[in-house]
Amino acid sequence: MQPTLSVESEQTFRNDFYFKRELPENLQFLETLSWNFFWSWKPDGVNLFRELDPALWEKCEQNPRVLLKNVKGLQLWQKANDTDYVAKLQRFAEEFENYHSSSPKSFGKITPENPVAYFCAEYGVHNSLPIYSGGLGILAGDHLKSASDGNVPLVAVGLFYRYGYFRQEIAHDGWQEERYSDSFASELALQPVLNENGERTLVMIHIRGRAVFAQAWLANIGRISLYLLDTNVAENDEIDRLITGHLYGGDTETRIVQEKILGIGGVRLLRKLGIEPVVYHLNEGHSAFLTLELTREFLEERENADFADAVSFVKEKCVFTTHTPVAAGNDNFPLSQIKDCFDANFISSLKISEEQLYELGRTNPDDKSEWFGMTPLAIRLTRSANGVSKKHGEVSRQLWLKLFPEITQADNVPITYITNGVHAPTWVAPSFQTIYEKYIGKHWAEVLHDAAAWRAGVEKIPADKIWNAHQLVKQLLISFIRLKTFSTETGLHDTINERENTSKLFSPDILTIGFARRIAAYKRWNLLLSDLERLLKIVNNVEKPVQFVFAGKAHPQDRAAKLLLQNLLSLDENSQWQRRAVFLEDYDQEVARYLVQGVDVWMNVPRRPLEASGTSGQKVAMNGGLNLSILDGWWIEGYNGENGFAIGILQDDNEKSQETIDAEDAESLYQILETEVIPTYYAKDESGLPSEWIRRMKNALITLTPQFSSDRMVKDYIEKIYT
Repeated sequence: MQPTLSVESEQTFRNDFYFKRELPENLQFLETLSWNFFWSWKPDGVNLFRELDPALWEKCEQNPRVLLKNVKGLQLWQKANDTDYVAKLQRFAEEFENYHSSSPKSFGKITPENPVAYFCAEYGVHNSLPIYSGGLGILAGDHLKSASDGNVPLVAVGLFYRYGYFRQEIAHDGWQEERYSDSFASELALQPVLNENGERTLVMIHIRGRAVFAQAWLANIGRISLYLLDTNVAENDEIDRLITGHLYGGDTETRIVQEKILGIGGVRLLRKLGIEPVVYHLNEGHSAFLTLELTREFLEERENADFADAVSFVKEKCVFTTHTPVAAGNDNFPLSQIKDCFDANFISSLKISEEQLYELGRTNPDDKSEWFGMTPLAIRLTRSANGVSKKHGEVSRQLWLKLFPEITQADNVPITYITNGVHAPTWVAPSFQTIYEKYIGKHWAEVLHDAAAWRAGVEKIPADKIWNAHQLVKQLLISFIRLKTFSTETGLHDTINERENTSKLFSPDILTIGFARRIAAYKRWNLLLSDLERLLKIVNNVEKPVQFVFAGKAHPQDRAAKLLLQNLLSLDENSQWQRRAVFLEDYDQEVARYLVQGVDVWMNVPRRPLEASGTSGQKVAMNGGLNLSILDGWWIEGYNGENGFAIGILQDDNEKSQETIDAEDAESLYQILETEVIPTYYAKDESGLPSEWIRRMKNALITLTPQFSSDRMVKDYIEKIYT
């Protein structure tokens, strides 16, 4: 159950929104910049805000709108009189203007007049826009940034969640607790979408037998417009104002109405804005109801057309990306909720019966007990479906074979793949960006498009430069760890997530392994702990110790995952484990950035083949870190034997019990740590550098960075899916 929450008055909201800070004339560009997330993937842009007041910048969680509202006037005028700062601001203003002055490109049928419409339930653009929970949102944010950098005609649609996803707090006994923060649009880089009369743009959707209205907000992601629908408007009943309250926080009834707002409301918003997409990209099944709205529109405009005609039209317009390798992970709703959500008038407008509507969402159309699935609906009403890695495409073809009774072999199922990638300028540490600029060029991110040129550039970087840059970021991570785990009040004893004294916690000279991801059974958080005696010998080794940093959230309703986390946090407090392991509370984009940039090794141990792709390890590789991972998801494509470490072997484990597989993978993990990872890290040459380790770092930079860039990913979507 969601907590009862008050809803702000419309008058208070409107007055608060139009606050504008008076800035010195030569700092006016800061106001413009604060409304566009372009600054967030440019170190110079970040520094322009940080330098105004470093302490306030961190306190307001790097939100430039809040910073400008609260920074003291004296500090503003000091910067206005700082010629170096003003010069940096002017240079960045010119870069911003040059970036935005170029006209959008055309890619075949994709034009500025007919763009791609990208639909997703969450977007991880930056911490200061808290409408994401994890990997899906981060991927969507990176997709928009690469589309912006590539000047791709694309608009995005999502939801504005007033309370976002939960903030994690760990009690003294290690139990996860959830806290929701109130996000006011007036404190975010969101602008109301207004019509020609200066009034809010509203869309109306029938839900639960009544009209529900949603207003639209605009977030500028570089050149890309991200529109977010929000039901917190005075025209709605209080219960409906909370529809877009929480991300993934409610039951199936909340989810289904959110997804109707996203899919159907999103299409209606684009119509009001006069945007006519050439293709609709459904990023995961949450927005699949948009196919029904497109069907309704088609039939409303063509009196003599039937449902089959509409399906042909809609399929040509829509493409679908699935991110889930198990059927249970896809959204499914009881038929009673579908019936409540779609009234008889809407169903009749599709020129089908109620039962025919239900059949669209069933794996087996004849099974009347089966719930309505968003993925079957999406696959049936789109012309293209893809997984997010080569292996995931294979798994998806097998998983959804039953949707194609005329096909007997899974290999023939029309589901392809586009492997996920990450936005390098967002995730590469400034110290590495400086090196790339020196040895590859100022526009190093564009060189990523040319693998040969990228290789040539990286090969020129001296080994000591790579190592020193990595050590610099590692020191930053350790400082962050010490700050994050310090607590003035602990329980009966220190734990790995709270300590009274952190001044000597962790050392930059010790091999540091990161493990951060959602806490779920298939992620196998407990695999490392399966032989505790052996693990403690590894971390306690006097000559070659190892330190671990963990982070992750359990879903609020997943008690088993919470128990798993509590077990990790409750390991013997008297052992060296307390010195060699930390858990960072409230895993978010900022925590992730410190981790992927600063760890030596990124560990990933999912059950095969349940890792659809994974992208955290891709970010680590761009920063010189090495992956230690099960061969699943993206790592199957990335691993070449010299650019990281592989746990287990690449094989189908269908005939083995899960216990046997876990035991074998645990043994492989320990063995690789003991015989490969640790010895290689600590082996120094005559100059004092771990030359073999650095060789692997370089190999990872050369082979993985171009291949797993979101620029490559967006290019693949344009060439293989959109056009």
